[in-house]
Amino acid sequence: VQLQASGGGLVQAGGSLRLSCLVSGRTSGNYAMGWFRQAPEKEREFVAAISWSGITYYDGSVKGRFTISRDNAKNTMYLQMSSLKPEDTAVYYCAADRYDSITRVKFANDLDAWGQGTLVTVSS
Repeated sequence: VQLQASGGGLVQAGGSLRLSCLVSGRTSGNYAMGWFRQAPEKEREFVAAISWSGITYYDGSVKGRFTISRDNAKNTMYLQMSSLKPEDTAVYYCAADRYDSITRVKFANDLDAWGQGTLVTVSS
């Protein structure tokens, strides 16, 4: 399984950006996915997770501003980010589990695959 994240860039505070994560090499089974981020000199943190059927869960810091979604037919997951703040600046990573459990994704518990990361920079 391979994941490729894209869509990062430079945006002003208050702006919006949409990240995408394309999954390849996964031919069967339902699985949950999620987004994580790592700011400079900080540990990686959970952002949002989504089950195969579309059940979502967000970290409190992004709830109401970010929206996670997926298109299973296109093997793609998205993260629509709005009302961006400078503190949202980070490398964003997508991840996929081998099971359909957003709890496992939230805790990054032995996830099946990770994308390479895409940099989001929010200027003040």
